[in-house]
Amino acid sequence: MTGDDYWIALGTESGQFGEALVTKNKTKMKTIMKRITSLLSILSLTALVAFATGCSTTKQTENLLSAAGFKTMPATTPAQQSHLKSLPSGKVTTVQRNGTTYFVYPDTAKKVVYVGQQTQYQEYQKLRLQNQMAMDQLQAAELNSTPGWNVWGVWDGAFGFPAPMLRR
Repeated sequence: MTGDDYWIALGTESGQFGEALVTKNKTKMKTIMKRITSLLSILSLTALVAFATGCSTTKQTENLLSAAGFKTMPATTPAQQSHLKSLPSGKVTTVQRNGTTYFVYPDTAKKVVYVGQQTQYQEYQKLRLQNQMAMDQLQAAELNSTPGWNVWGVWDGAFGFPAPMLRR
């Protein structure tokens, strides 16, 4: 460091060298701010996706159950409402009734229970898997569209992965 660097570090103005140092620091600050802005954008997007997923999970599950053929049964009596509250929330569970297996999902907010049998449950699992795959693809597309991956350079052939074949 020169004597001028010390003066700037102490907060005293001192000619040309100090001005050059300040200009250099401004450029560094702009670069740092761009990186921070990119990072905050990625974190905000991730938080938004997580929040939206968390808030829509119950509604999404109910939509999938309905699409799979589950029927809703309202809890109209105090005994039914009490029993509804005792069921594990946010979870499909099995119930044996008169020798038949049923799959139930309680919705205490709407005071209903979704009821289906093996066929409806299998369809629900298929729809849920399709939905999860679509969400994974959406997240991957969002992540790939964010700036910053260029700093990693080319990965083709790295880590033992083959380079993509270009067709002509």
